[in-house]
Amino acid sequence: VQLQASGGGLVEPGGSLRLSCAASGRTDNVYAMGWFRQAPGKERAFVAGISRSGGTTYYANSVKGRFTITRDNDKNTLYMQMNDLKPEDTAVYYCAASGSYAVPRTKPGYDYWGQGTQVTVSS
Repeated sequence: VQLQASGGGLVEPGGSLRLSCAASGRTDNVYAMGWFRQAPGKERAFVAGISRSGGTTYYANSVKGRFTITRDNDKNTLYMQMNDLKPEDTAVYYCAASGSYAVPRTKPGYDYWGQGTQVTVSS
């Protein structure tokens, strides 16, 4: 499975971005998917995750109410709408895919990773 993330960029505080992650290859092996982020000097951290059906989602406390994770299985694409962005959201964002029915919230739960897309929130 190959994952290609896109949609990052530079945005002012309070602004919005929509990240996308296109999956290709053996996508029948993909069940849960998620987004992680890594700021300079910090560990890669869970941001949001979604089940294959989209019926179950989880969010880090820091993004609840501002970020929304969705997926389109027909297009093999994962999305994350990010609103009311803050400087502390600045990081490289990675999409990940798992062969698990349950939605993992830690890195070991994911089997495949995209290359990352930079999000910078600054005035």
